[in-house]
Amino acid sequence: MAPCSPTATLRTAPAASPRRGRRPSRAACDHRLVLLIRPLRPLLQAATYTRWVHLILGGVVFTPYLMATAVLSSLVIAGTAATDAPGPALLVGLVPALLLVGASAWLPGVRTTEAHLVRALVTGALSAEEVAEAATARTRLRTALWLVLHLLLGFLACLATMVGLTQAAVLAATALAPDPRMLLEGFLNPFGPGPLTPAQRIAAPFAGAAVLLAVVYAMAALGALMSSLAPLLLGPSAAERLAAAQQRAETLAERNRLARELHDSIGHALSAVSLQAGTAARVIDTDPAFARSALEAIAEQARTATAELDHVLGLLREERPTTAPQRDLSHLEALLEATRAIGARVTARVEGDPAAVPGVVSRETYRICQEGLTNVLRHAGPVPVDLHLRAGPDSLEVEIANPLPDPPSGRARGARSGGRGLGGMRERLRLLGGTLQAGAEDGQWRLRAAVSWKDAP
Repeated sequence: MAPCSPTATLRTAPAASPRRGRRPSRAACDHRLVLLIRPLRPLLQAATYTRWVHLILGGVVFTPYLMATAVLSSLVIAGTAATDAPGPALLVGLVPALLLVGASAWLPGVRTTEAHLVRALVTGALSAEEVAEAATARTRLRTALWLVLHLLLGFLACLATMVGLTQAAVLAATALAPDPRMLLEGFLNPFGPGPLTPAQRIAAPFAGAAVLLAVVYAMAALGALMSSLAPLLLGPSAAERLAAAQQRAETLAERNRLARELHDSIGHALSAVSLQAGTAARVIDTDPAFARSALEAIAEQARTATAELDHVLGLLREERPTTAPQRDLSHLEALLEATRAIGARVTARVEGDPAAVPGVVSRETYRICQEGLTNVLRHAGPVPVDLHLRAGPDSLEVEIANPLPDPPSGRARGARSGGRGLGGMRERLRLLGGTLQAGAEDGQWRLRAAVSWKDAP
């Protein structure tokens, strides 16, 4: 076989010398190297030994179960706890021991504890799964089957480890023992009866190494089996995965709702404070009275923002806030007055009875009005604003209009492009089954929102 060369892929055999063998390519060399190393992977992987520890732990846990049932079985078989033949008692006690192990799956915390052990020692596909306590009989049965396999295979692994490691150590010491026959007495003797020849004494350590390798490969195979079974027996079922996905969706929706609350309430307050502070700074020398009123309005906006922030933080902490109730259309007049205090000339027309609007629609519409006025202040400044709200028996419409600068400034262009404010309003209306229209129209920026609850139960 020709040796591998790093430059083999750059060379081509001469056409005139077909009998001359070509060196194998780098890919062929890498493939041969992989084939040589693959059998050694179980010996080199840390997972082999952590899974071995996992099996040993299972055997250690299974031992009290087996000993207890074996003692009871010996009392039944021999009429006494002391018997000269423990083998039959162990075999008879094996079945009830496994039944007790399976019944342990109904204890709280057993399933999650096993899942933590698998993640720490076995690894594999279960590492990416979320394991919860068993909620159904089928899940408990799967957990029981996992416990039986883990503890039974672990007990067998303990026996194989004790016997195999001792046998390997005895064979390794045979070459140096003064009387190897006495050393091998009671153990598996691969050399047969009679005294050991010098060749057999030299071969004994190699036989011990072979036994050790056999034990390691057996533990690697058992560990790989447990790793493949863990997602099936300890992983969530299809129904549990669906419930977890639903919970994540609800959590994400709640986080989006809180983000909208923060954006609309705190964003409005900060925009108002920014405009009022800038105006007060410009006229503080020429119009101290107006500057004083602007500072008072800033203090009021700060108090409102603090209350709103306390409300949202209470929701994040899963508390029930009582000091800052959610605002709705009954607070619309206060919102308009606060906007007028900044300098914006707001003309409002309200048709119908806003108090008859359903609570959730009233709260979301208030936030839409708040965000619409905030966008006007942020992008157009204190300009004239028309707000028209029509509340019907089964529908509600709100329209906010303000003049666009001519020619459009960068602020107006930013307003027309939309942003998080418009996105948040669309999300609010989408949840209510409503619609939102926003854009420039006849020299004005118009925002129209409509929602109907005619078909709502």
